[in-house]
Amino acid sequence: MTMSPTSARAMPDIARDAEPGAAGQLDWVGMDEIAVPVRLANPDGIIVQSPARVAAYVNLKRADARGIHMSRLYLHVDRHLSSEPLTPCSLRRLLRDFLDSHADLSDRARVGIRFDHMIRRPALASDNSGWKTYPVTINASMDASGFAVEVETEVLYSSTCPCSAALARQLIQEQFDADFPEGQALDRHQVIAWLGSEAGIRATPHSQRSSAHVRVRLAAGFDLPIIDLIDLIESALQTPVQTAVKREDEQAFALLNGQNLMFCEDAARRMQEALDADERIVDFWLRAAHLESLHPHDAVAYASKGVEGGYLASQLD
Repeated sequence: MTMSPTSARAMPDIARDAEPGAAGQLDWVGMDEIAVPVRLANPDGIIVQSPARVAAYVNLKRADARGIHMSRLYLHVDRHLSSEPLTPCSLRRLLRDFLDSHADLSDRARVGIRFDHMIRRPALASDNSGWKTYPVTINASMDASGFAVEVETEVLYSSTCPCSAALARQLIQEQFDADFPEGQALDRHQVIAWLGSEAGIRATPHSQRSSAHVRVRLAAGFDLPIIDLIDLIESALQTPVQTAVKREDEQAFALLNGQNLMFCEDAARRMQEALDADERIVDFWLRAAHLESLHPHDAVAYASKGVEGGYLASQLD
């Protein structure tokens, strides 16, 4: 009897049937760099879609099993992330499906989702606006201890060195003393003109593009505060990089830099204070890196919430 192409037939399942060459439990098995779209709800309720890369894993607790069911992980990722907005609830359902489909093999699951989130930002002073891209990573895990979600992002900002600013002010003072010697009557208009000349800004402090890398673990009962987290960091630092810039915007940016002189330690403490005060965040880790214009190396500071036993507390990258 000839079997038609559509007839059901048994197919070999090596992962299920074959014994492993060497027995042993494995911490994680799965796939990385899965291309899939993710959907996010903006604060105004509009759903936006972004291309993402996903890592999906379960552990392999049975030492005698050859492998897991990779295709099941992929199909769960595709179905969940393509059809519903990304929320802690949707991530919980996804991980539950990972474990239910590997009930005889696994008791731990995790997923990591990386994408770029675009936000339209207004200019500082003009009526213009432009798009800023923020890299976002969402990690979720499920095991016997429960379900956990983390959000990670990076914010670029400008940092002006307080030491350099003080040294520049000293040189400006010395130039003023030389140009307006003691005993000479000061003319207000002459002084104003001097302040607006190159002589009046004999030295400038060095500033540089800087990076704030932040990772937070969320408390139960909250949605994914992606934009809120970005806004929180930018508000703490006060000098996020800009998109659309006219002269009035550049002047406003210079004013913000002058009013927010900071070492990397200052930047880290500003973010630490802001994150520590947010009830949605139960643990955090942050890194402030100033990509020095004075040195060929970077100035870096780390901070964390310091939750006892929290794995975020000791991470350096």
